Amino acid sequence: MADLVELTRDNQIAIVTINNPPVNALSPAVAQGIAHAIDQASRDDSIKAVVLMGAGRTFVAGADIKEFDKITSGQTSRAAGLLPLLLQIENGKPAVAAIHGSAFGGGLELAMATHYRVAAPASQLGQPEVKLGIIPGAGGTQRLPRLVGLAKAVEMCAEGNPISAREALTLGLVDRLIEGNLSAGALQFAREISERPAPKTREREEKLRQPEQHEPLFSGARERVRAKQRGMIAPLAAVDAVEAATQLSFEEGCQLEQKLFRKCLFSDQSKALIHIFFGEREVAKIPDVPKETPVLPINSVAVVGAGTMGGGIAMVFANAGIPVLLKDADQPALVRGLATIEKNYQSSIKRGRFTRQYVDERLKLIQPTLSYDDFGKVDMVVEAVFEGIALKKDVFAQLDRACRKDAILASNTSTLNIDEIASATSRPESVIGTHFFSPANVMRLLEIVRGQRTGKQMIATCMQLAKKLGKIGVLVGNCRGFVGNRMFHHYVREAVFLVEEGASPQAVDQALYDFGMALGPLATGDLAGLDVGWRIRKEYRHLENPAVRQPIVGDRLCELGRYGQKTGAGWYRYDENRRAIADPEVNDLIRKWAIEAGIPQREISATEIVERCIYALLNEGARILEEGVALRSADIDIIYVNGYGFPSYRGGPMWYADTVGVKNVYQRVGDFRARHGELWEPAPLLRRLAEENRTFAGFSRLQPATV
Repeated sequence: MADLVELTRDNQIAIVTINNPPVNALSPAVAQGIAHAIDQASRDDSIKAVVLMGAGRTFVAGADIKEFDKITSGQTSRAAGLLPLLLQIENGKPAVAAIHGSAFGGGLELAMATHYRVAAPASQLGQPEVKLGIIPGAGGTQRLPRLVGLAKAVEMCAEGNPISAREALTLGLVDRLIEGNLSAGALQFAREISERPAPKTREREEKLRQPEQHEPLFSGARERVRAKQRGMIAPLAAVDAVEAATQLSFEEGCQLEQKLFRKCLFSDQSKALIHIFFGEREVAKIPDVPKETPVLPINSVAVVGAGTMGGGIAMVFANAGIPVLLKDADQPALVRGLATIEKNYQSSIKRGRFTRQYVDERLKLIQPTLSYDDFGKVDMVVEAVFEGIALKKDVFAQLDRACRKDAILASNTSTLNIDEIASATSRPESVIGTHFFSPANVMRLLEIVRGQRTGKQMIATCMQLAKKLGKIGVLVGNCRGFVGNRMFHHYVREAVFLVEEGASPQAVDQALYDFGMALGPLATGDLAGLDVGWRIRKEYRHLENPAVRQPIVGDRLCELGRYGQKTGAGWYRYDENRRAIADPEVNDLIRKWAIEAGIPQREISATEIVERCIYALLNEGARILEEGVALRSADIDIIYVNGYGFPSYRGGPMWYADTVGVKNVYQRVGDFRARHGELWEPAPLLRRLAEENRTFAGFSRLQPATV
């Protein structure tokens, strides 16, 4: 305890320093240490005020998340949690929280219980608990509105996004910004207020006194939550808790907050979101690539292909401050690519994401070229040409001649064999897959594809580079479609089969949307371009078993030039704002083609639609996991939550299978096998886990594999 919290003094000021690296998590032992230090200070009549601060890089970044699992598993009881400590601080001598780095979650609740707050200008403050499926549980929903007002408190608690120290100063959450030495500034501030009354946050009521505005404020907040955080229970609970601050006493409000907190904490949603939180950190660990593996400096890159993907990838590097050579085969293609990049940046300016100055600086980092002449100067090349193996091999043969021997040669392929691409070079150890997701400048996921001979230094470099680019890098093995698209193929296959069997495109998409997917599978195809999948299917058609049923409607739509949003028509028609409109012509064509193919028509329930699509995803995920193409089930979950719009509150497909029950999933897959044939053959791992009453979360094959 003494090591976690240290009590020192500077004349009449007590200094309580939390030292629980790396983020000073507010564990039970830390809370006990703070309580002991505050008690000592209160007993010393020579102490006039207290400064509470964090050692190292931050104040307190939140509670210890591992404690939540102990509570839900019955290993410990949270009871009143931090509330007694915070009341002890609030009832004590004047206390100042000195904030640097971040004050998040329990850290901000701790700071709000002090009487004053000072902060370094670069620090951030927030209540991000909803991102873990819970709400503040130590008076955060009751103290925050008393300091920043109801509207901002609802926003911070329901959306979970941090605010800057400067905004916190404007709102009244922070009393002073400290330029320079925070410790010295906080001590000086503490001396100034040591003889003043110590205002208790819980007693401040002035920002709650607007009853005529309460109803529209809270009803509007709930509407926004239902639209922006569809299906999630914690944001609505956060709104309820903040509203209680206007209706109940502080003590009663805290009691309601605790009740709502525990309801959220014990929910499947919270467990799923905590799984995603830890999973995003776990994917960075590669068993046979040690943490100390040396990485290559990536200070300049080249991108081959200025189309949608290539332009987006160039923006990703430019946004990270890395100069980019952007190459295409001819001047018109380059001009189109640069125009699209400019358009995308203009959109970001309009939304307030970037300033004009920032955009101008990024654009200067992107240099167009029609040749490979300067490729010998770059540290890495990302190929982003059309998805065709012959074209990609030709590009890599040219890169092999043009690039330095220590340069990384990466392909943005979404399905093709990395080893075959690497065979076009004299250095397969330098070839790796970097599968960016579209739009590349927006999506967080980056599948990093390992070939049979890809060097560990290349892997370590790309995993580290992903962080610099603001991406979540997940290492996957080499097979058709890797992890994400290999599974997605089975998901979309069932969606098209369901349409061919009698469900409308709208019914299929609506069922999956209601399940929580960001978009239905058919609308997703229209967004990405149906021609992309068509091109890939033609590339692999020679490998298909002609005796096994294959979807027909998607190819037929492409043959009619209906590629989706880009052509104004696909599964749906699109207006000038790219808004989807159900198209009776498509529905008639589907019925016609299905009848010609001898496919019986029937009514199909939303439940069957969800099970057919999602369980096809799970079954293929089980194969991928057993083959070692993915190292852990969490890797698959992170890929699907961040790359395919799978609802985070369901924890990803493999976590969802555990939630439903692996045995239940296996039985349903068996039912579909009996009805629909060998495409539904249960994965051996699914069968084994069901028979052994085990979970996907409890299984991992931590060996790299190429298939």
